[in-house]
Amino acid sequence: MENITGIAEEIRALLDETNSVREAALKLSREAIRLSANSIRASHREDFDEACKLKAEARNKVEETKSMLKDKREIYYTGYVQDAQKEYAESELTYAIIREFEFPRHDELGVESAAYLNGMAEAIGESRRHVLDVMRHGDLDRAERILGIMDEVYYVLITFDYPDAVTQGLRRQTDMVRGVLERTRGDLTLLQQQRKLEGAIQTAIERIGNGSGTGKTSECDRK
Repeated sequence: MENITGIAEEIRALLDETNSVREAALKLSREAIRLSANSIRASHREDFDEACKLKAEARNKVEETKSMLKDKREIYYTGYVQDAQKEYAESELTYAIIREFEFPRHDELGVESAAYLNGMAEAIGESRRHVLDVMRHGDLDRAERILGIMDEVYYVLITFDYPDAVTQGLRRQTDMVRGVLERTRGDLTLLQQQRKLEGAIQTAIERIGNGSGTGKTSECDRK
């Protein structure tokens, strides 16, 4: 039993190292999440240079975390590390949707597949916000195109029918996406109908103003 103190000290040293790495990874993950959120806000403002700068910084934090944890897989797969990857993926995919660009692949972004899919789902929620902004500016054609991208993403997501332990809760996120699509489609359809009605009313007013509304003449017209 004389070696028990030595064993304990060895284990303590290992745990001290693991805890130190964990704290560093937590700090990097929080920074990646903050940078990703700011990048998304910049994308909504259509300040695309700023959005690219911020998501590049977020990617650096994600890559640094990944490199730091290459021998600490028990920490790498914890919630906050994967959340940071998800938020970074969301910033990249939101940018792609708003710009109507091709989506980057998950391996190009350096994130895990489940984090990528959940980031894709959350990007749809952000896209609804942008569609509403586009609608307020009257560009219904662009709103329709972005809604089409959102639709395509949803129909891809519902094909991933795996347990939540594998996809990190993707099924719940997919249900959220369906609700977002239904509300967005309803808002866009209502605005399109309003525009058609306004156009019909304006046409009728112009016809009446041009004297073509009734086809009748007044007494003063006949004099």
